Amino acid sequence: MFDTYEQAIDWIHARLRLGIKPGLSRMEWMLERLDHPERRIKTIHIGGTNGKGSTVTFLRSILQSAGYRVGTFTSPYFEQFNERISINGQPINDQELIELTNVIKPLADELDQTELGGPTEFEVITAMSLYYFAKMTPVDVAIYEVGLGGRFDSTNVIHPLLSIITSIGLDHTAILGDTYEEIAFEKAGIIKNGVSVITGVKQPEALNVIRKKAIEGKSPLYHLGDEFSTSSRESLKRGEQFSFSSMFGQIQKLETSMIGSHQVDNAACAVMASQVLANYYSFMIDEEHIREGLTQAYWPGRLEILSENPLVLIDGAHNEEGINALAREINSRYADKKISILFAALKDKKLDKMIATLEEAADQLTFTTFDFPRAASVEELMEVGSNSGNKNIAVDYRSYLDKKINELNKDEILIVTGSLYFLSEAKPFIMNVLKNK
Repeated sequence: MFDTYEQAIDWIHARLRLGIKPGLSRMEWMLERLDHPERRIKTIHIGGTNGKGSTVTFLRSILQSAGYRVGTFTSPYFEQFNERISINGQPINDQELIELTNVIKPLADELDQTELGGPTEFEVITAMSLYYFAKMTPVDVAIYEVGLGGRFDSTNVIHPLLSIITSIGLDHTAILGDTYEEIAFEKAGIIKNGVSVITGVKQPEALNVIRKKAIEGKSPLYHLGDEFSTSSRESLKRGEQFSFSSMFGQIQKLETSMIGSHQVDNAACAVMASQVLANYYSFMIDEEHIREGLTQAYWPGRLEILSENPLVLIDGAHNEEGINALAREINSRYADKKISILFAALKDKKLDKMIATLEEAADQLTFTTFDFPRAASVEELMEVGSNSGNKNIAVDYRSYLDKKINELNKDEILIVTGSLYFLSEAKPFIMNVLKNK
């Protein structure tokens, strides 16, 4: 058993060797042995290609503003591992993580010896979170972010009050399929019979899959653009403003503290979820809680401005849809600026369209890499792009950032983007450079 935080974390990370093992049998086995903690918690399930984490944050912040104690299970972490299991935005402490690991390890050891095989890292952490929210530190409601897909994701053992599918994009195609319909089918796997579904999905072919699943399960469906909508969108200096409308009423001039038109869609899904909870599940949520929740919601690494002078922004755009959203914001917000982009990515991503979009958006595009097993090398990134003259490489991103930040002019913006794993490593360094500038 574990006595220190380091021992616990090392054991959890060691489960990564088992990779991704779709299916719920190992989770069901562990939850049976834990006396089914998932049945003791009110939950909300959020899936989708992009926007999951932001929607979790918007909804958590609204519920917290209404006075509820809200657990969240998210991935990946940005600054510390403990973030993955949080209450009211506060990560569990190191001692709690040690205790949780000591609860789950004997079960993992036993599972290792069965025909089901040992649980993966994600399955271990999911089981830890369910036990934590149900038995160690009970919450009023827990919001669960899907890890990968939905149908066979380890979080799909919960029976939520409602499900949210934020968006569909061509990511993780080797596992989920390479068409919008195939990926939507996997995401729609979180829909439970009779449980309301909220979605911001835009592609008609993907929406048809979700709609069919909802009809089959007699699950009420609320689609952004039909059952609820936004209007009067306006970009603010550090956020967005919009009005919201649904069958439950209208709310004028809501404001978010997160940048991007896509964040308006995510916020709208969260507002709709809060209205469903208020009208059908007796949650005491008023307009003031929605307003306060949206303005106070903060999710690191999503079009996050780290400094205005010099202008430095980071964004975890790690797939085609994320890069497209970033490019739209660059064009609308910073058309008068010279755009310098530093980009690092994982080699298992579809990089060609991502890099082509960045080349078009940037005046100067620099490729870099970082210490991560799946990170693409600078050479691999350079090979993907065109032969345009606005590209170069930075083998050591720290040296590049130190020099670049100290040389930035007022008419220039530095955008650091790509893998969230890269951003979580780079952000503390950037903050230190800015502090010492």
